[in-house]
Amino acid sequence: MRYDPETGAREVLVPATRLIPEGETAPFWISDYEWSEDGSMLLIFTNTRRVWRENTRGDYWVLELATGKLQKLGRDAKPASLMFAKFSPDGTRVAYVTENNVYVEDLASGNITHLTDDGSETLINGTSDWVNEEEFFLRDCFRWSPDGKWIAYWQFDTEGVHRFQLINNIDSLYPTLTSFPYPKAGTKNSAVRLGIVSAGGGATTWLKIEGDPREHYIPRMEWAANSNEIVFQYMNRLQNTNRVMLGTVGTGEVRTVLTETDAAWLDAVDDLRWLSDGESFTWISERDGWRHVYVAPRTGQGIRLVTPGEYDVVSVEAVDEEGGWLYFIASPD
Repeated sequence: MRYDPETGAREVLVPATRLIPEGETAPFWISDYEWSEDGSMLLIFTNTRRVWRENTRGDYWVLELATGKLQKLGRDAKPASLMFAKFSPDGTRVAYVTENNVYVEDLASGNITHLTDDGSETLINGTSDWVNEEEFFLRDCFRWSPDGKWIAYWQFDTEGVHRFQLINNIDSLYPTLTSFPYPKAGTKNSAVRLGIVSAGGGATTWLKIEGDPREHYIPRMEWAANSNEIVFQYMNRLQNTNRVMLGTVGTGEVRTVLTETDAAWLDAVDDLRWLSDGESFTWISERDGWRHVYVAPRTGQGIRLVTPGEYDVVSVEAVDEEGGWLYFIASPD
């Protein structure tokens, strides 16, 4: 449904009758959905299953509004096995993860391209291992570039991480075990790295990040206001140093544009928003003793405080760049 908030007028955009797969008599249950950028297609998530903490795998369908065509993605994939499907920027393709590999499906032809093929129980592409989901809320671990030519993704290697056993004494007459790689303090961690691959397939370019990949975290990654670089946060295992870095498509070269340190620990920053056509970005820091918003240049030279005062910023709500205003929630007392 679409509602006009001023008049209350209601318009049915997709009637339930258009969500009945061939051979079925009832529409499927919608767990989530996404519109293509031009509003001509609807990507629907249904038949979901739990992965660790949330229902993040299931079936995906695409509905073409003009024709009513209803198309299921992942032609030969197992039922309820697709994760984090999302349209390409031009709406002609959908990328998704299944069984720890990343794929791109062309909607017109139905052709499916493997972007990775080394996924296994211990090598995880495009989604997260247990502990990075727990500590950093990482689940959806791949990103389309703005021009639709590239996909950047996380890879986690859990080989050698000790396994933890959970005993379930409730669901059935006899106990059942769930086993998963779980690094306790001081033991071997998952290795993490970032790769960039053509959305048409080919070799992955791995970012040339210094340091032991088992002793660092990459809690956040996005495209850096263009299709040539990604921005990511690179945190040591103690979580008291966080480096904002840019990685380059094609070469894998990286450079640091901001370093945050604290005697105790740091949070990953979720309010990184690009300004001035990518020349600078917003950043949250407690470097002056309060949690404030700063603006940091892409060049790495000269960070500027924009919310001075004795209060903690809770979240950034909106940026009116043209008017020069930042809207945020804070705790003034």
